[in-house]
Amino acid sequence: MFLSNRTPQLPTPDQALRGRPAPEFTVPSHHTVLGNPLLGPYPEGLEVADFGLGCFWGAERKFWQTEGVWTTLVGYQGGYTENPVYEEACSGLTGHTEAVRVVFDPSKVSYESLLKLFWESHNPTQGFRQGNDVGTQYRSAIYTHSAAQAEAAAASRDAYQKVLTGSGYGTITTEILPAEGRPFYPAEGYHQQYLDKNPAGYCGIGGTGVSCPIGVAKAEG
Repeated sequence: MFLSNRTPQLPTPDQALRGRPAPEFTVPSHHTVLGNPLLGPYPEGLEVADFGLGCFWGAERKFWQTEGVWTTLVGYQGGYTENPVYEEACSGLTGHTEAVRVVFDPSKVSYESLLKLFWESHNPTQGFRQGNDVGTQYRSAIYTHSAAQAEAAAASRDAYQKVLTGSGYGTITTEILPAEGRPFYPAEGYHQQYLDKNPAGYCGIGGTGVSCPIGVAKAEG
């Protein structure tokens, strides 16, 4: 979580750290705020969404405060290194971004509502940074779990681009890719619900102030 003068670059698969076949740490069993299990399998009827929007401490809090979200956890996604640790992700040599996994009840909150929160909670035009946080691990990303999610994510990006352009912002750099083939590796226990454990802790999350014009109505049960 720091400002660097070097220009971040994603590693190639050959340049990326090798990682390890199993995690070096255990993940807490339950969410400190919502009380539900962090790791799956999750109850039937729930859906999973994965987002990267800068430092995952503040990003996770945005989602756990949302009605209809069943659990959240933070981790590393979108890169090459298997079972990375935080220091490796921060090195820029894993290819991962800091991500939040959101497990939600679609009868209470729609995926489109989560997308709206995602877009409005950060500046998706900054490339490998969010504010003073610079590095490939802070890039904006959506990893989709179905064709419907992919379609909704792309439509929301296009809608938001129009209003961002009208407000003087540049091109959205968010990568929208299938979660399949891009494993989500949970982060260390001290990162999970960090801002619940450390209420005065660092949060670099901040949006553009531009509203995203996509549906926000709750799904009907």
